[in-house]
Amino acid sequence: MKFSVLVAILAEDLEEQAIDVAKRAGAGGVTILDARGIGAKEKKTFFGLTYEGSQSVLIMVLEKKLSLTVLKNISRELDLKNNTRGVVFTIPLEHIAGIDTGQIHQFEERLKDDI
Repeated sequence: MKFSVLVAILAEDLEEQAIDVAKRAGAGGVTILDARGIGAKEKKTFFGLTYEGSQSVLIMVLEKKLSLTVLKNISRELDLKNNTRGVVFTIPLEHIAGIDTGQIHQFEERLKDDI
C-alpha cells in the first residue's frame, strides 16, 4: 500500500474549514503546527510595526489515491486557485512506522470498494 504526506499551509482562519473538508473526503488524523511565513510581497506596516498573519500547517499521512482527493477538495473549497491564502501539496512516503492500524483497515476497505 502506497502512502503520501499531504501538507497544507494556510492562513490560520482557514484551518478549521480545511480540516472539515479533509475529514469529509476521508482523511483521518491531522497534525497541526503554528507557523509564520515570509511572502514575496512586503507586509503591511502600522506605526512602524510589520504585521505578519499567522498560518497553520496541516500534515496528514494518507493513502496515495486518497491524498489526491483530499488535495483537490481543499483546493476547490478554499478557492486556492484564485487567492493566495494557502498552498497544498503531497510528498511520496517511502517508509512509515506507527500508523494507526484502524486507518490502514479503512484504506483496505476503500481499496476493496474500488475493485
